[in-house]
Amino acid sequence: MRHGSRARLAAVGVAASGALLLAGCGAANEAAAPPAGGGAPAATDVSGTISGAGATSQQAGMEAWIAGFSSVAPDATVNYDPTGSGAGRTQFTAGAVQFAGSDAALDEEELPAAQQVCGGPDNVIQMPLYISPIAVVFNLDGVDNLQLSAGTIAKIFNRQITTWNDPTIAGENPGAQLPATPITPVNRSDESGTTENFTEYLAEAAGADWPHEPDGVWPVQGGEAAQGTSGVVGAIQGGQGTIGYADLSQAGDLGTVDVLVGNAHVNPTPDAAAAVVEASPRVEGQGRYNFAVELKRDTPGAYPVVLVSYTLACTQYSDPAQAGTVKAFLNYIASEAGQTAASENAGNAPISDSQRSTFQPAIDAIAAAG
Repeated sequence: MRHGSRARLAAVGVAASGALLLAGCGAANEAAAPPAGGGAPAATDVSGTISGAGATSQQAGMEAWIAGFSSVAPDATVNYDPTGSGAGRTQFTAGAVQFAGSDAALDEEELPAAQQVCGGPDNVIQMPLYISPIAVVFNLDGVDNLQLSAGTIAKIFNRQITTWNDPTIAGENPGAQLPATPITPVNRSDESGTTENFTEYLAEAAGADWPHEPDGVWPVQGGEAAQGTSGVVGAIQGGQGTIGYADLSQAGDLGTVDVLVGNAHVNPTPDAAAAVVEASPRVEGQGRYNFAVELKRDTPGAYPVVLVSYTLACTQYSDPAQAGTVKAFLNYIASEAGQTAASENAGNAPISDSQRSTFQPAIDAIAAAG
């Protein structure tokens, strides 16, 4: 079973608001579609109120999406509560929210519940609209960048390599001045989609050097633990010889690791993270509009440690006003303007034009039930 983040933030909702009314089942079809070329959707008169919940990783992106959406749909209201991926999926599968953000795809237990809420197996939408590199970050005097293989990263976080001048690290970084400082790994203390994605990478790429199953709960005892991305980054910044994993947008001035992929090292950039998602095959047999992917982490030139955060929605809603607003809002999120706005605010990787074209039929299918 896959686990997402259950990181608890203060219940901070972000909203764009307004006040027009819609009537009739045709309202859902009034939501404007993006123009050719993937630009911003045209202004729309949708005015429903919709609520979402989920991934904290999407919070900065969601703030940009909601603010931008208000410029094209000033009479609509969108609320988002960053309660964590797991809580967002729970609320979505219970029908408590109209959409959700999740750092893990719906699992084999959650998908049937979502299909029931949405009214059928082909009525569940899962789109990877937020993609970001997970950087391996460290704080070590005099060292700003390192090149490491998956096996070495795994041994560091599994507490088998314990000093920075270990011959294994030195052998992968000839010429680097590495001190004998002890290594202090820092991991998330809360259940986290970032942890799940990071441990999935280690399990796939490091082989026997990482003997743990992928999970949203950190599997190694000892080390230092901190709550949320900001807590991990703060602990690394406040220590010396510390190392951890975090969304690249939060890395600041910390040192970063270039990860070995094949015969070349790849540094964490939004473009390199987007490349691995675009090269990854779609999970089959989960519904027409389910675009969950199996990450192809060995793609040459692509950064393999990525956070893929999904937008979850239905193609049918009983409330026509909500259907219209969900459709218009997802159109904005997927648009070039929406992806650019999130990238500027959160540092994530915009989806490509080909991905946008692939996802568009799912958004077009959103309508009022009946």
